[in-house]
Amino acid sequence: MFKYKKANVKDVPVNVNERVKRNIEEGRGVRFGKNSKRGGTFDFASSNELWRASIDVLDFVPFSNASYSGGILITEWFNGNSKTENEKRDLKITVRFLTNEIRADALDISIHERKCKKSFIDCDVNKIKSKLEVEIKLAILKRAAKLEKSRFKNNSDEYLKKKRTTINNK
Repeated sequence: MFKYKKANVKDVPVNVNERVKRNIEEGRGVRFGKNSKRGGTFDFASSNELWRASIDVLDFVPFSNASYSGGILITEWFNGNSKTENEKRDLKITVRFLTNEIRADALDISIHERKCKKSFIDCDVNKIKSKLEVEIKLAILKRAAKLEKSRFKNNSDEYLKKKRTTINNK
């Protein structure tokens, strides 16, 4: 369990810059650059085609958890379009990212079904197998491939444009 240290006003500098300097010396806070003791590679969702494609494909439902660093997307419960007088059916989709590469085994899609009685108190939740899993996976992979292709095309167009201007300037 983490315990807070009591701080005395005499021991804590009033000046912000002095507090920052002291925190850095004590190893607290975040530092970027060559002199940082801690660090890592930071990938951002905007550069990952699989992540962006998944967000695009599942844009019809809100997310309850979207953790890029954790490699998971979980939707809220949404209506599975199967409502009888005595029972309500909802679905939840989970997408786990197993790799950043666009390939068939990069994603693990699972669907959970919640069936509630008329009272909405008595509910059963089960993981189900459905054709929808395969359809979602295929849609994400197709979208990711298109996004990657357009990124390569944009990068090559920029490269060629820069090369032409350097040749013309010589």
